[in-house]
Amino acid sequence: MIRFGTGGWREVIGDGFTRANIRRIACAVARKMKNEGVEHEGFCIGYDRRFLSRESAIWFSEVMAAEGIRLYFVNLAAPTPQIMFTVKNMNLPYGAAVTASHNPAVYNGIKLFTRGGRDATEDVTSEISALANALQDQEIASMSFETALSEGRVLFIDPRDEYLDSIMEKIDMEAIRARRPRVVLDPMYGVSLSGLMTILFTARCDVDVINDRHDAFFGGHLPAPNPDTLRDLQGSVADHHADLGIATDGDADRLGIIDERGRYVSANDVLVLLYYYLLRYKGWKGAAVRNIATTHRLDRVAEAFGEKCYEVPVGFKHISAGMDAHDALIGGESSGGLTVRGHISGKDGLYAASLLVEMVSATRKPLSRLLAELEKEFGTLHMAEYDWALTTKSREAIHRRVMIEKQLPDFGMKIGKISYRDGCKVYFDEGWIIVRFSGTEPRVRIFAEMPTKERARSLVRIMAGFLELEFHD
Repeated sequence: MIRFGTGGWREVIGDGFTRANIRRIACAVARKMKNEGVEHEGFCIGYDRRFLSRESAIWFSEVMAAEGIRLYFVNLAAPTPQIMFTVKNMNLPYGAAVTASHNPAVYNGIKLFTRGGRDATEDVTSEISALANALQDQEIASMSFETALSEGRVLFIDPRDEYLDSIMEKIDMEAIRARRPRVVLDPMYGVSLSGLMTILFTARCDVDVINDRHDAFFGGHLPAPNPDTLRDLQGSVADHHADLGIATDGDADRLGIIDERGRYVSANDVLVLLYYYLLRYKGWKGAAVRNIATTHRLDRVAEAFGEKCYEVPVGFKHISAGMDAHDALIGGESSGGLTVRGHISGKDGLYAASLLVEMVSATRKPLSRLLAELEKEFGTLHMAEYDWALTTKSREAIHRRVMIEKQLPDFGMKIGKISYRDGCKVYFDEGWIIVRFSGTEPRVRIFAEMPTKERARSLVRIMAGFLELEFHD
């Protein structure tokens, strides 16, 4: 069965991610467009560097073209935010990127976008899933890609310039030119390199690069920018005496940062720091939106500047909706995705990276000093993050115990409130803990945030023990 999660449809290649399922999804999208009377407006599709991504985009296009939908085919591996920007810029009703984002290399998938370059909502993906699952192979029309090209049903496009120009128009390029920082880039074998190099070279930065070749196995590592995967970048920042290191995940919608001392800066700290920079140094106004598993230190910054921070479920579509509803300045998540008002509604690692380079240039303060400034004014909160692979049986047992029977362990402190909006989140006076199932993999995640790392880990240890999950500190 085809099911969309929080970040699109993702399956193991050769298991759920097959040509047959890709064709079903394409046919379902085409029929939905016809039902809505927007089939004449066209559809944009792009792909990343994963195994079978380009081929899958072609299979998708062959079905759409046979259904009479004009395809705007981005003919080079491209960042997901570039595809989202193109859907918005061309005012198309729908678009898609073939990617599994930061999932392991054995996965691939499809992210769907709606008008305005937004992540498709659950209503949209549920309808497409239902249509796709009801289709029989013999119902699905197709035509060769070469024929579709020759008949003008598929058009090759290259929207890089428009996308990169839109970022550079929003960034203080003169401040960067005046500072001329040294940056090390780690695209993690993904699709961000040419875009970030263009932006940084235009701003006269000195740039060094690692892990830039095309490798569908991502060098044997998870293509997610976290402390375990960025050790090469930490060493390279130190070796080159760089001002900062920037990494992006497989499809370049998330980022990871290393400061000038070679230390990993958490995605939570990056989000809080950029919000602080926009409010204090640029004088902008606006609320913040974060998901339910992201730091509450963002709330402290918002309150200090007379703003509010709104909490939404996991999934960037909820952040985008929250930003629209509250005209928010920034929205983000603890996994490294964020966006700022006036840009696309989805997360964008290239834009966020460019804004960070602007920040260290315009303030003329190293990243470590800005982090110390933030800590002095707003204190510290530390997050512990753990996850476990699940079988169907173990998932059902945890769901029943936590979400149906609503059982909880004794945390040894007073509970303020409990939310079951997205998993189970328990709030305390000084922090919180959440247990929820991943929307992209068969895993359960437990996050906790407290004033110290030890107390955050202790909360996770208690919850893991209660759920009979093996805990390794």
